[in-house]
Amino acid sequence: MNRTDPHKKGVILVGHGAAAKDCPRDLVMKLKALEAQRQRAGGEPSMEEKELDARIRNWPRTARNDPYKTGLESLADHLRAELNSTALAVAYNEFCSPSLEEAVEGMLSNGIQEISVIPSMMTPGGVHSEIEIPDILEKLRKHHPAAKIHYAWPFDLSRVAQLLTEHLDHRH
Repeated sequence: MNRTDPHKKGVILVGHGAAAKDCPRDLVMKLKALEAQRQRAGGEPSMEEKELDARIRNWPRTARNDPYKTGLESLADHLRAELNSTALAVAYNEFCSPSLEEAVEGMLSNGIQEISVIPSMMTPGGVHSEIEIPDILEKLRKHHPAAKIHYAWPFDLSRVAQLLTEHLDHRH
């Protein structure tokens, strides 16, 4: 059932993601090995990789077994207060649900046709922010040509430095 969001704009905050602390490490190691194998050979993820990725992403989460998720959701709560009535969703690059694709699809299914994606990772040079997210967004744009999907990257490093300086000033 499609619901139409009256605001028609949305923001997705993308974090790195972490495997839950109680998720067996051998599952994570197997997933990383399958990803590396696929990246070397090229092509699409195998069914085994997709199933393992889904199992790890959907592992039950608590503040205790995934403090990263709790922290990103807390940041999202603060961001939501700043965005007023703009819809906000959280997504993760890996190890946790929802994925960026799932978050975008969720907003589109709710009638939001203009989406801005912003990573929580602020510094340049990271594979997620500079390669993976843009690649995912390009595929989504091709699949949903009527939607406007923006990527709020890269950050203005002078403003990031200002944020960090202000934080230091408030801590001392």
